[in-house]
Amino acid sequence: MLRKPIAIWIFLLLLTAPAYADGLEGCEHHVTYGAPSLKPALLCRLGYALSHNSKHKVPDWVAYRLTREKMRGIYPRSNDYRPDPDLERGQRSERLDYKLSGFDRGHMAPAAAMKWDARAMSESFLLSNMAPQVGNGFNRGIWKVLERNVRDWTSERGMLYVVTGPIYATDELQEIGGNNVSVPTHFYKVIFDPVRVEAIAFILRNVKLKTSDLPKYITSVDEVENLTGLDFLPKLQDSVEDVVESSVPSGMW
Repeated sequence: MLRKPIAIWIFLLLLTAPAYADGLEGCEHHVTYGAPSLKPALLCRLGYALSHNSKHKVPDWVAYRLTREKMRGIYPRSNDYRPDPDLERGQRSERLDYKLSGFDRGHMAPAAAMKWDARAMSESFLLSNMAPQVGNGFNRGIWKVLERNVRDWTSERGMLYVVTGPIYATDELQEIGGNNVSVPTHFYKVIFDPVRVEAIAFILRNVKLKTSDLPKYITSVDEVENLTGLDFLPKLQDSVEDVVESSVPSGMW
C-alpha cells in the first residue's frame, strides 16, 4: 500500500498533467474534441497540430481550429517551403523530393487559413504539413475550392474544427524523391461545427477532378475512420458522437 504522502503526490500529479503528452502541449485548442491518434510523431505548431508518419514522410493527420477572426487576417503568403527541423533526416521529406516529381507540395493546413499571424503562415510551409498532390485539377482545382469553402463556412458559422490527411487505398504506392515520399491515393477532410454540433466530411481521389463534382465526394466521418483507422471527435459524448459521425449531409453547407 502506498504511504499517504506519496499517494497524495501522485493524485496531484495526475490532476496537473497536460491533456496531451509527447508533442501536443500548447495545441490543445486545435484538438479540443480529441486527437485522431496519439502516435507516431506528434508536433504542435501555432496554427495546427499534426501526427507525422516517418514511413510515408507525410502527416497522418493535421488538425486546426479556425475562427471568424482568423479569417480576417492580412499576412501575405510566405512561400518559405522547408524541411521540418523537428524531424530527423531520413524520417522527413526534403525540398528535393518534390523537385521534378510532377506533384505539388499540397498543404494539409492551408496557407490561406493562416493569414492571421506571420509565424502561423510561415509554419504552414514546413514540409511536415505537406503531401504530394496532383496539381492541375486537384491541388490547384477542387482541393483549393474545398479549402475556400471551409474558410467561407468559418466566416459564416464563427468557428470550425478541421482535420485533413491522406488515405492509402493500396499497398503498392507511388513514391517520389530520394526519401521515398508516399503519394496518397486519396485525401480526406473532416469539418466539425461545435455550435450546431454537426460535421461534414469529404474523400477525394488524388487525381484531376471536376470542381463542380465536389458535392459528390461528401461522406460520413465514420467512412473516413474506416479507411484511415483514426478516431475523430473521441471526446464527444458517445451518443452524440455516433449521430454526428454517421450522418451524411444531403449537400454542401
